Amino acid sequence: MSRPRDSHDLRLLDTALRVLPQPSEIRWMHDVFGNSIAVMSFTDKSDALIFESSFRAEHFPLTEQAIWIEPYAQQLPFSYSSDDSADLARSMERQYPDPEHAVDQWAKEYVDASPDRATLNILLSINQAIKSGFVYERREEFGVLAPTDTLRLRSGSCRDFAVFMMEAIRSLGLAARFVSGYLYDEQLIGAQGGLVGGGATHAWLQVYLPGAGWVEFDPTNAVMGGRNLIRVAVARNAYQASPLVGAFVGSTDDFLSMNVTVEVTAE
Repeated sequence: MSRPRDSHDLRLLDTALRVLPQPSEIRWMHDVFGNSIAVMSFTDKSDALIFESSFRAEHFPLTEQAIWIEPYAQQLPFSYSSDDSADLARSMERQYPDPEHAVDQWAKEYVDASPDRATLNILLSINQAIKSGFVYERREEFGVLAPTDTLRLRSGSCRDFAVFMMEAIRSLGLAARFVSGYLYDEQLIGAQGGLVGGGATHAWLQVYLPGAGWVEFDPTNAVMGGRNLIRVAVARNAYQASPLVGAFVGSTDDFLSMNVTVEVTAE
């Protein structure tokens, strides 16, 4: 998964995918979430496997002021319409055990702290609380931390924070889904510092708000509305949005390492 999802807020101008060695077969498909997936097979031997994906795009992210929510959903708690609930049900289900209700209680604190229980304000507070109260640590290990572990450690990678916030949001009765993609900072392209999580694939989440649709939240950087975020894949769980999955035939010690880099330039 490397091709961004073309939409009204992200217009792809051109894309390219270069693969070495040359695949013996390549085909494109859409998965159940509508993500574009390239599936490849190889017959040639090689001491390296290279995927180089490039694209040019125009981005039109939402601003906080542009997010309009249906009146009935402007305060928590609320219930989705019967039509929406039928399609959102799996995105509302908790995916990780929380026997002590630690994640639930953490999320409830931000609801109780909001006198008017304004939905968007609560989500913004949760988004900001992860950014300010948790320590970002880039992890190369496969998979994500259990949300209870992320809460206990108060640290994690971008995908750990995304999954943790998803579970916190779901505990409030809202639908959330995982997003994998790229992060850029137009003010600091080619410089050091700025947003956290650049230079590699990035992860965040979307929350479904009636009237606004799927709204982007990046708890790693407290970003909301999709600014600085280029989504590639959306899924119900993190493992369903892995950018690269596959297998090779060889000796057990053949695999040495995998390097991932993301470069962004502004036009």
